[in-house]
Amino acid sequence: MTSIPEALLWCLSAGTAAAVVLAALSIRARGQRADLRSRLTNAEEQNSATLHSNTELTARLRATEAEIRHLAETRLPDLTTALAHPHVPVPGLLDTRFAGTDADRALSAVLEQVSDAIIKERARVDAAAQSTLRGATTTIQALLYRLQTALQEMQHRYDDPDIAQDLLNADFLNEQALRRVQATGVVCGAWPGLTREDSYLAELVVGATSRLRGYDRVQISNQLRDPIAVVARAVEPVAIVVTELLANALHHSHRELPVTITLQQGNRGASVLVDDYGVGMHDDEIKAAMELLAGDEDVLLTQLGDPPRSGFAAAGQLVRQYGFGVHVEPSPYGGVRAVVYIPGDPLLTVLDESAQPMSVMAPMPHRSGVPDRSASVLPTGTASPAAAAPAPSASAAPAAQAPAPAPQRDDRSEAAPPAQAPPVQKEGELPRRRRRKPVSESEESAERTASPPLRSPEETGSRWAALQRGTESGRAAVQSEPPRSPEGNAQS
Repeated sequence: MTSIPEALLWCLSAGTAAAVVLAALSIRARGQRADLRSRLTNAEEQNSATLHSNTELTARLRATEAEIRHLAETRLPDLTTALAHPHVPVPGLLDTRFAGTDADRALSAVLEQVSDAIIKERARVDAAAQSTLRGATTTIQALLYRLQTALQEMQHRYDDPDIAQDLLNADFLNEQALRRVQATGVVCGAWPGLTREDSYLAELVVGATSRLRGYDRVQISNQLRDPIAVVARAVEPVAIVVTELLANALHHSHRELPVTITLQQGNRGASVLVDDYGVGMHDDEIKAAMELLAGDEDVLLTQLGDPPRSGFAAAGQLVRQYGFGVHVEPSPYGGVRAVVYIPGDPLLTVLDESAQPMSVMAPMPHRSGVPDRSASVLPTGTASPAAAAPAPSASAAPAAQAPAPAPQRDDRSEAAPPAQAPPVQKEGELPRRRRRKPVSESEESAERTASPPLRSPEETGSRWAALQRGTESGRAAVQSEPPRSPEGNAQS
């Protein structure tokens, strides 16, 4: 009887223990489930973060690839263009998120290295091209000077007016070629090619005018107070600069409009003012011209356009080498005014007019007691450096069909006199202008004593008119009969 309750007690004890164990296991399972759920949540968050990071990395990689393509396809080509044409902009980063990052600094370093390499290569290639041109232009210039000398000797040798006219035309065409070759050589660093003696500034300007087509449109006014001359070493450089400025004025103004030159004297130097009535220049054109005329930097041939415009560049090279100045600005007449300023120290001097008289082709200065020859010795009062070879009038039919005579180069008077004097002018020969040969002081004094008084402008004009009429009648007569001395020819 007593064993039954003990068995029940043991069963109850065993059940209670099992329940406790089950409760403990249940609690443990719940904890493990919660831990697993927490770990799963963390794993999902980490996975999401990893996916997001992978997405950002992929996007950044694609953006970097796009920047590299932008660099290769857009920025580098625009950079090479901007190095030749500064007005072309170079684009920046395609994605602003790279600004200031290592990628931005790396791309900027690539641009700088490419830019430096292109600049060095361009300078090397341009230096080689300039060296080649310098050698070629020097040789061509020497040949053209020899041709010029040969043409001058032929002008003295042949007396036929038609041959003389053809020789003048050939000499003028040769002068055009010589001017272009000379300017190109100066841009490439060559020496101007001529050594001259001290020359009057007025003579120098007239000589520069005679080198250009359209010289008859140039009007020269001499406002100098003293017989100012340019020293020998600067004569040809100043002549080249004045010629190029005149060429620009003549080219950019209508063929019926004049170009005026005014010679002015200041306290510290002299100036040559060139005014035209042409189309003018825009502000950016004037700025580019002043950069070239300043001569502060070396000029590349590729910067001169296609075809190259070497006038201002040549002037800038000479300005830097010889120390005078050139300035361009809008003209009061609507065109362009160019000013060549020549400092008195050390580029100007004053010559003795009695020992070295000024050429008859040069305009006389406006000084009291000195007759004003204006810019021309022709009766019409128009400026023309070709007065030594007057053009035939329309009254002579055969002569009217001939082209206008080319100008006799006045800048030859700046060179040293030839070793052998030219032959005496013969009957029927066109008039020539020659600088008188050097004489001793006694001969010069005697010559000054015996020299006739200065002619007035009216007397000079009438004599030239008579000479023109005689030349025209002689040319008209030679078309129908053998040459003879024209009755109306006047002796000047």
